[in-house]
Amino acid sequence: MSTATATRSASTFTSSRNGRLALIVGGSFLVLSISAAISKQHDLTSAFTVVAAIGFLLPILCAGLGGLVSERAGIVNIGLEGMMILGTWGGGFFGYHFGPWGALIGGAACGALGGLLHALATVTFGVDHVISGVAINALAFGWARFLAAALFKGRGAGSETNSPGFDTASAMPTLRMPGFSDTGPIAHLEAKHWPVLSDAAGILRGLLGEWKLYYLIALLLVPFTGWLLWRTKFGLRLRSSGERPSAADSLGVNVARVRYLAVLLSGAMAGVGGALMVLNNNGQYQEGQSTNRGFLGLAALIFGNWRPTGVLGGAALFGFFDSLQLTAAGAVRGLYLAAAAAALFAAVLSWRKGKTRQTAWIGSLAAALLLLFISGAKMNEDLVKALPYFGTLIVLTVFSRRLRPPAAAGQPWRKGQLT
Repeated sequence: MSTATATRSASTFTSSRNGRLALIVGGSFLVLSISAAISKQHDLTSAFTVVAAIGFLLPILCAGLGGLVSERAGIVNIGLEGMMILGTWGGGFFGYHFGPWGALIGGAACGALGGLLHALATVTFGVDHVISGVAINALAFGWARFLAAALFKGRGAGSETNSPGFDTASAMPTLRMPGFSDTGPIAHLEAKHWPVLSDAAGILRGLLGEWKLYYLIALLLVPFTGWLLWRTKFGLRLRSSGERPSAADSLGVNVARVRYLAVLLSGAMAGVGGALMVLNNNGQYQEGQSTNRGFLGLAALIFGNWRPTGVLGGAALFGFFDSLQLTAAGAVRGLYLAAAAAALFAAVLSWRKGKTRQTAWIGSLAAALLLLFISGAKMNEDLVKALPYFGTLIVLTVFSRRLRPPAAAGQPWRKGQLT
């Protein structure tokens, strides 16, 4: 194949992938806009919902990106939840002593310690990756309780279950875009509740109105991860360690060292996610603060097919569902209509592939959701929490053939072993 032909092929592939992404984003927006207009629940696309979703999605994103780096190197990291727990404690402790920057750095350092333990167990001692991760999740909770009792109790409002808290605004400014304030022209357009236009105004105001500096730092982890994995020599060695470790070893790559570094970075990213939850909680660590965000990060990783932008999409979906718990109950009910449209779209895709049985049950799900919306039944908020998992199951069912984890992820390997 000539260089020109290869270049055209790569360009066509990139264009088609970008086209699919634009279609998904545009289709999702139209579904939400139509659902909001029909259900009269405009909180589905309000600036408040978008801002809340950003706050929820970023910790999930950090955990998902951490899992991505680890699994691309061949180490399955079920311990992301435990590393986030350590990150919340580190964010509370170091933030109390050194402010917001100390919270981020301290959270990353504590998460990295959890990653070091996972790497020691899996890479050096060959412990099953899942068993090691589950053990870290269990141990992290106990460590956080012990350390909180030893270092927080007796300091201001601190106790064995929470830290004293600190000022999150100092040295961490909030960046505001002119024209996007509550009294600006875009806010007035949002208040009109016109289909599509007002929905677009609400989403734009939520996305561009104001950003806390630590939000931007977390979001920049997406391009950083993509650059690290696909644009650097270290990233090439890391990915080869997760695909064919024996081949990488034969070419002189120190697979064990690469995997250690990958899991350390994975833990640090999850720890940053934990620190973000502390910063979002007015600088206070609380026991159980992670609320299973580490497991949602794993789900976002699978949802995103082990790619940074895909992880961002999965985290955005889960963050959006979480944010609806803060809005009116009617907005939560509006999800019936949006979910019915999404299921109908999945059914059409399945039908085009000739999967008759799969099309039937997905179509039945769409019909049931539509009937629930028409009946006026309110959606239980506990069910809202489970919707991301239902959505993930549907996506995995429809697109399972396109999902491709790293070939050697979770498989034991020793130097000199053929894979």
